[in-house]
Amino acid sequence: MSLEHNGTLPDDHDGDERGDTRRQATGTFGARLVDGTATHAAVVRPSGTENVALTGGDERRLAGVPADGKAHTVDLSALDDYRVLVTHGIDGDVLITGLPLEPVEATVHRLELLAGIVFGLALTVTGVAGALWVRWSLRPLSRVAATATRVSELPLASGEVALPPRAPESDPRSEVGQVAGAFNRMLGHVEDALTKRHASEERLRSFAADASHELRTPVASVRGHAELALLHPGPVPPEITRALERIAAESARMGEMVDEMLLLARLDAGRPLERHPVDLTMLVLDAVTDARAAGPGHRWTLELPEEPVTVTGDAHRLQQLLANLLANARGHTPVGTKVTVSLETESRWAVLTVHDDGPGVPEDIQPGVFERFTRADRRRTDAPGGGAGLGLSIVAAVAEAHGGEVSLRSAPGSTTFTVRLSTG
Repeated sequence: MSLEHNGTLPDDHDGDERGDTRRQATGTFGARLVDGTATHAAVVRPSGTENVALTGGDERRLAGVPADGKAHTVDLSALDDYRVLVTHGIDGDVLITGLPLEPVEATVHRLELLAGIVFGLALTVTGVAGALWVRWSLRPLSRVAATATRVSELPLASGEVALPPRAPESDPRSEVGQVAGAFNRMLGHVEDALTKRHASEERLRSFAADASHELRTPVASVRGHAELALLHPGPVPPEITRALERIAAESARMGEMVDEMLLLARLDAGRPLERHPVDLTMLVLDAVTDARAAGPGHRWTLELPEEPVTVTGDAHRLQQLLANLLANARGHTPVGTKVTVSLETESRWAVLTVHDDGPGVPEDIQPGVFERFTRADRRRTDAPGGGAGLGLSIVAAVAEAHGGEVSLRSAPGSTTFTVRLSTG
């Protein structure tokens, strides 16, 4: 677009007074200033040249653009932002031409949006690919973790333990491969230790069973001879009679201990118990009757449900469990102690509790009260007729053999043993 110096728009080749807009982009702005006042201002449209009415502010902004041959940005009230170039005319006027910034900014915004989309897609693809690669590279470590989880779920406390297969080892030069190798070596050491421990337990269990079995006969023989000597019709010095009575009593005590050790050895060996329906209510009633006869100085209370409670198991072993619990309550509480025996059902469990208001179990031995040879009062067990600390361990072993458990809650003035047995 060109502006004539005489202030008129030139005719185009068709004679229409639309200005010469050939080879000029749509939106091109042109203006002529004389002494800071715009004599002509127009913009190129698709249909031709369109005059633009400039405000006084527009004229001042255009007049303030230096003619230094560089493009400058101005904000025209009618046309928004333009990038303009100023040149001096031959007759002292100022010619201004420029292009709008809106198409450029729109293009830049589209490029920014496109770049953001491409970057986001690239970042997403890279993240997914990185996650898949990390997951693939850490597969050996996942196998190690899975093996460790299976090992942690094994019952390692006792018995023979079969460890799961070793974790597959990868490149030993990598950190994951080194971890897998070290883990497998550790499993090997643990397996060796468990095997040796199990072998030692088997030897000890076999020794206890054999020793208990072999001791039964001589102990019974000693007891029999002592009782036979006490039946001698002739005169026997009192000292000899007292000695024979002590021999008979200690032989009976030793026989009970041998029987208890043999029972524990059999339970440890996992020998199957009898599995028959057992009327637990009747067993409890008989056990309390026997305990009342053995300990008349105690106050015995019995709480039974209206309906009989039946469990599946070995009646003889369950009777021994009850007898040991009541003997423990009688032997470790003073005369006059109230002992309450109760039986109830909870869901599929039969719950037996033995509660007394005696002095309680010392706090320091409560964690190991069901372990073998645990004694609440060593002075009492060293005395004639004292126990060997096997009664409660037999209770725990019999309950476990029946798929149940036993627990203790004790404080001064209140001690409760709770046995849970499955009714299924």
